[in-house]
Amino acid sequence: MRHHEGICTNRKIRKSTYKLKSMQQNRSNWYIYKATLVAAVGGLLFGYDTAVIAGAIGFMKTYYALSDAMTGWVASCALLGCVAGAMYAGKLSDIVGRKKVLMLSALLFAISSVGTAMPPNLTFFVVFRLIGGMGIGIASMLSPMYISEMAPADIRGKLIAVFQLGVVTGILLIYFVNAGIAGMYNEAWNITTGWRYMFGSGLIPSVIFVLLLFTVPESPRWLAKQKRNEEALDILTKINGQEKANQELAEINASLADDTSLTLAEMMKPGLRRALFIGVVLAIFSQVTGINAIMYYAPEIFKSTGDGSNSALMQTVLVGIINVAFTLVAIRYVDKLGRKALLLIGIAGMAICLLAVGSAFYFEMQKGYLVLIAILGYIACFATSLGPLTFVVIAEIFPTKARGTAMSVAVFVLWSAVFLVSQTFPILMGSIGNAFTFWIYMLMAIGAFLFVWKMVPETKEKTLEEIQDFWKAHEASVNNK
Repeated sequence: MRHHEGICTNRKIRKSTYKLKSMQQNRSNWYIYKATLVAAVGGLLFGYDTAVIAGAIGFMKTYYALSDAMTGWVASCALLGCVAGAMYAGKLSDIVGRKKVLMLSALLFAISSVGTAMPPNLTFFVVFRLIGGMGIGIASMLSPMYISEMAPADIRGKLIAVFQLGVVTGILLIYFVNAGIAGMYNEAWNITTGWRYMFGSGLIPSVIFVLLLFTVPESPRWLAKQKRNEEALDILTKINGQEKANQELAEINASLADDTSLTLAEMMKPGLRRALFIGVVLAIFSQVTGINAIMYYAPEIFKSTGDGSNSALMQTVLVGIINVAFTLVAIRYVDKLGRKALLLIGIAGMAICLLAVGSAFYFEMQKGYLVLIAILGYIACFATSLGPLTFVVIAEIFPTKARGTAMSVAVFVLWSAVFLVSQTFPILMGSIGNAFTFWIYMLMAIGAFLFVWKMVPETKEKTLEEIQDFWKAHEASVNNK
């Protein structure tokens, strides 16, 4: 009887301990989830502001009588701002902090929304799109970096992927907004006025982002870098508990002490330069496989299959829904299957779908639902792989001391690739046709698959400091050969 009572008591103790741990974990999770969701609003602005052009470009082309080349320029001019924002965001955030520079990005979004809604001419429109682009470039680099520096190792992948969920949610939201505005009046009104409302609507999420940023802490790794260890420890304790927080702060300070002289030039040394190479090339492949050509020009692609403006805009909304749904799939499995497996599965699917889209246009089978189904399949595959995981990988593979600078380089290259794709897509469509354009993107996807298979290491469940040690060991092995 006593033995039975002892077993029952032990079970009660274990249950109580389990509940206590669960409560502690919930408290820790709420703190990091809140910071993650707020940072993800930066992703929402990123998606909202980049995709707004999808609903407006057709009307602007008519309003300003744009050529194919000028259409590409108007659609992609913001991307030069993105390049500039990404170039300087890392260095600036190293000086004044991640949170303050994210606030700057929201301010740039707001200015751009107002300016592009009522430009007196096309030149002014381009100037304000460049300003908005700088905000996009900053948010696209700093939001995932901030999340990576806040997140516990075992759930870091899915938390950084939440940033991409913010991006695709912003894209979906503006698709609905664009479709709603376009449906208010007739085509003539949309050509003269409707597109202005589309751009102006971005002011609302910009203001919300600024207000939310006041409610979250600064990055503990940035605080440690500034020798503000008490503040860093307080934040790490709320995330991981006291014991783990002390251990992690010690690891952070050790990594900073070891790398006080680490610069971008030193990232080019054997071993470490492989991390930079992976970040840069993965960023390029995430774009030259055609995602933003589809995101920016989706209504125009669907119009080319014979659908009218309203039907094309609603099909574009469906693209956004699929994008959000399969980003959730990536969030669920990124820390279970790992980065590399999801990348390979998704990229292979992208190549198959791009082959199908190109073939449909080549054999004049674009009428009906074949192109729509293939594009939706492509979006689903991208959303489970290159979409979220590019930002996951480049936010975690760089050493702490060089993370700001190295991420700036990777995201700078990413936006340069976006600009190239967006600028050339309408020209390619007008010169070599739809089929060969999509087949070019298919070949890029095959290249991306081979690159990931051969070059990208698995980083799931490793702390940022453990990943840094991996590159140090790799560097040592290279130097010893």
